[in-house]
Amino acid sequence: MAAFLMIAAIFGGFLWFADSVASLQPPENVKADAIVVLTGGYQRIDQALGLLRDGAGKRLLISGAHPSTSATQIRKMTQTPSELFSCCVDVGYDALDTIGNANEISRWIHDNGFRTVLVVTNNYHMPRSLHELRQADPFTDYIPYPVVNSDLTRRAWFVEPDVLRTMVYEYVKVVAANARDFFGVGRASGLRTGGNNQGDGVETRP
Repeated sequence: MAAFLMIAAIFGGFLWFADSVASLQPPENVKADAIVVLTGGYQRIDQALGLLRDGAGKRLLISGAHPSTSATQIRKMTQTPSELFSCCVDVGYDALDTIGNANEISRWIHDNGFRTVLVVTNNYHMPRSLHELRQADPFTDYIPYPVVNSDLTRRAWFVEPDVLRTMVYEYVKVVAANARDFFGVGRASGLRTGGNNQGDGVETRP
């Protein structure tokens, strides 16, 4: 009975997670002090830069860039005007994972005195990103802005192996992150340059 209840809880949790991810939609006419994007593809960065151009935030942090990728390369790949990039875009190279993203972003927020921040990442990555961000800095108001590659509410994604694999993998990571914090297990900084777990922080991949 205990094993059955555990399996039911895990399966039910996954269904809840999948429904939450599928129902995520970008807010309309949103305004914040700043914008952060967790790297993992140029589509995320394009979306974040579009928000910056539209005035949704005053400044943008691209968190999790690979050290071999220069700001100039990112600007050219995204066809961003040099004036906008030079005045209002910062590129972070320290984070190794989502925890590192959270620490790097928290440090950047505190350095600039921001209070409300738009968080741009893929919809399936958003729950864990917000969890780690709120662990690193519970005082900032994070506004999720999910990048929706495809409408999961209008397709049978659970019969598509690649999509199902991604969802299960991310759900396992969400469960692990919550279990870690519930049991008070310490977490690494997730940064190339080290630092502490709170406020020191870009992720190369989710």
